[in-house]
Amino acid sequence: MMHEPEKSDPSTVATKPANKSEGPDAESVERREGAEGNTSKDRMRRTQGRTSMSSGLERVRERAKVEKKERFTALLHHVDVDLLRSAFSWLKRDAAPGVDGVTWQQYEQNLGTNLVDLHARIHGGAYRALPSRRKFIPKADGQERPLGIAALEDKIVQRAVVEVFNAIYEEDFLGFSYGFRPKRGQHDALDALAVGITQTPVNWIVDVDVRAFFDTVSHEWLIRFVEHRIADTRMIRLIRKWLKAGVMDDGEWSSSEAGTPQGAVVSPTLANIYLHYAFDLWAERWRHHEAQGNVIYVRYADDIVAGFEHQSDAERFLAELRERLEKFALSLHPDKTRLIEFGRHAADDRQKRGLGKPETFNFLGFTHICGRSRRGLFLLHRRTRRDRIRAKLRALKGELKRRMHEPIPKQGGGWVRWCVATSSTTQCQPTTRVWPRSATTSSSSGTARCGVAARKTGRSGTAWRGSRQPTCLFRASFIPGPTNALPSNTLGGSPVRESRPPGSVRGALSNERPYRDKEKLRNAFSYKVS
Repeated sequence: MMHEPEKSDPSTVATKPANKSEGPDAESVERREGAEGNTSKDRMRRTQGRTSMSSGLERVRERAKVEKKERFTALLHHVDVDLLRSAFSWLKRDAAPGVDGVTWQQYEQNLGTNLVDLHARIHGGAYRALPSRRKFIPKADGQERPLGIAALEDKIVQRAVVEVFNAIYEEDFLGFSYGFRPKRGQHDALDALAVGITQTPVNWIVDVDVRAFFDTVSHEWLIRFVEHRIADTRMIRLIRKWLKAGVMDDGEWSSSEAGTPQGAVVSPTLANIYLHYAFDLWAERWRHHEAQGNVIYVRYADDIVAGFEHQSDAERFLAELRERLEKFALSLHPDKTRLIEFGRHAADDRQKRGLGKPETFNFLGFTHICGRSRRGLFLLHRRTRRDRIRAKLRALKGELKRRMHEPIPKQGGGWVRWCVATSSTTQCQPTTRVWPRSATTSSSSGTARCGVAARKTGRSGTAWRGSRQPTCLFRASFIPGPTNALPSNTLGGSPVRESRPPGSVRGALSNERPYRDKEKLRNAFSYKVS
């Protein structure tokens, strides 16, 4: 065993072949046996990457994990040229430029010199944050969301600082926080909420909506929260520069006394820090000391859903939450924040009282519905929000009308495929309804005209007998995914017979009959709880 007394590494010495051997000249030398103990453990990667961190940041992470109340006084030296280069490579290549007008490709042309100069300005105190460029994007409800597009060098520095902060705060953040964290995403939050509702006693849901969170974050409270763990005044100075940089809108500069630029690289991390102290720690303590029954939380950035076993707990939580957030310059939206009866017993309890079906709530783009399986058991259904489907189909229709006179491949070959693919990937969840059929057939006018194009491309003198092969080829270029419904594609106990012999089905889970492989089907539909 490792570290056992009177044990040592293997003493086998590699033997060298004779000079004059009958074998080939390129005969390899016998290798020495590997050493036992710590030397066989995985080492840090030699290059910086998303899945690895430098040895210095690894030591910071280990210290933050052990000492929960320690304040770090020297962190800026971790922002070196190598980390800046990695931060630059993590940025989006096609992102919109800021007020400086510098794109990713332009900065890359002289990357080494630019990063050395940027590093010198950061550590010399000459770095100045530029104001964010204001950009408005439409929302599903018809309103506009203001975004702040930072300059490229500001993005690089912010991304490097976020990497340093992650080494500390990833050891502090609680488990029900999923927004903008490494190795966590929207699917993890949806899975956690589904498991909490279906497998724990949850009868009431509090759908929390913080009004204009990114616009009302208090700079004073944010700095005080950061200083709980960060004592490096140079890092605090960088955060103050980004908060006070202001916004440039149509050539006019305006200062920002509150809030963080929604769209900046560092904003999600600062938002998580703010809500960690304003909500997470308080909610965790409330669950263990104030609640009388089961309580679950799922938070993705400023979107919060809380589930309760008892109505009294839900009402007290909502009342105390309003008072808690008001202390930190935040408030709940009076119309969007709701307390609803939702869970496995909600439908039966409401029916006994003569009420209608349980209400629904939205979370991360999905409407959650109380449903029942074919056996009559409770089943959580998730449907894409209707307003977002309508907005996407409206944009899809307008764009296809604009391209209607272009060649068929250009009408939707890349753009329509991207629209449907991005929606399909976010809907690959159990009990989740995918896009409506009209989104992939009737609404895609370019796809509907493929049959006409196939007829016109036939040779003269040959009768077109309605072959759908050309249409399927055109459709495959527009719409991602399989075009047929074989049992191997549906992954369910479909009664549809195989159109190919067993073992040759495209996409099958194994060489056996996929719809009879019950164990693999059970694993395919099982939840992954983080």
